[in-house]
Amino acid sequence: MKWCEVSIQTTHEAVELIAEIFRDLGASGVVIEDPELVNDYITSGKWDYTDIPIATETEIVTEKAYLPVNGELEGRLQTFRQELKALEGRGVNIAPGTIETSELQDEDWSDTWKQYFHTEKPGERVVIKPTWESYEPEADEVVIELDPGAAFGTGTHATTSMCIRQLEKLVKPGMNVFDVGTGSGILSIIAAKLGAQEIQAVDYDDSVLKIVEENLAQNKVQDIVSVAQSDLMQNIHGKAQLVIANIIADIIIRLFDQLDEHLEPGGTLLTSGIIEDRIEDVLAAAEAHGYAVAERMENKGWACITFRRKADLQAAAGKA
Repeated sequence: MKWCEVSIQTTHEAVELIAEIFRDLGASGVVIEDPELVNDYITSGKWDYTDIPIATETEIVTEKAYLPVNGELEGRLQTFRQELKALEGRGVNIAPGTIETSELQDEDWSDTWKQYFHTEKPGERVVIKPTWESYEPEADEVVIELDPGAAFGTGTHATTSMCIRQLEKLVKPGMNVFDVGTGSGILSIIAAKLGAQEIQAVDYDDSVLKIVEENLAQNKVQDIVSVAQSDLMQNIHGKAQLVIANIIADIIIRLFDQLDEHLEPGGTLLTSGIIEDRIEDVLAAAEAHGYAVAERMENKGWACITFRRKADLQAAAGKA
């Protein structure tokens, strides 16, 4: 079979959103060539040897996907360009947005792209492992099996890795958790593995739900995590001690309107997917609804912020 490699040069801000477009076009996997990530590997000591030089230009990310060469290809490429214009219309910076295509012969890209994904440890305890690799965990490690593919979110992106580090601190045994905009389900799976007793995972895009259910079964947490289609928290029932929202700033701002109805007294909202330019907008929305920052992390132009009600933070400060 012949395959078309579709490559785009873009920004860190747009990477996840473009991956979603590739997914909707039918790509079985997305390859992200991020010079910042390569620099991190070079300086981390994870490679015994490499002659790859440290990149000095790290603003542009190259993202690739592979589509079959058939009668639907031209229509898919046209749709891809239209969806990119729609992103720009929503204020997402995709520059330079350079697209290149090339035809590849007789490669099984459903397997070849696996060379780009390996076992990672984004937190202190959580390990993300592709199903085709072997890994012997240490005593306190929590291993998540997750294959890159239709639903974006494998733990390597800064937004997700920051969430993982926060979940290691926030999840307590027996707690209830809501995961809004679950994507691949990775954060719900991690919360379950860390001891949460009941998790409701929702996503506006119902096409990802089947993949989430497969990932839950792969990790044997399907009895702990329920999955549903929902616009924000409309189809969520009850209250939780922890609400996770690894989405984008505009959606997080809307989420505050529904938060009091679904967050337990003393509970925490964990947010991520916030680009630097939108941090102040999110903080303003939190302030308007009576929430304040409990902790803030930033990495590679993204922010991960945990919020609690002002009264809860003041009460905690009084006890200290």
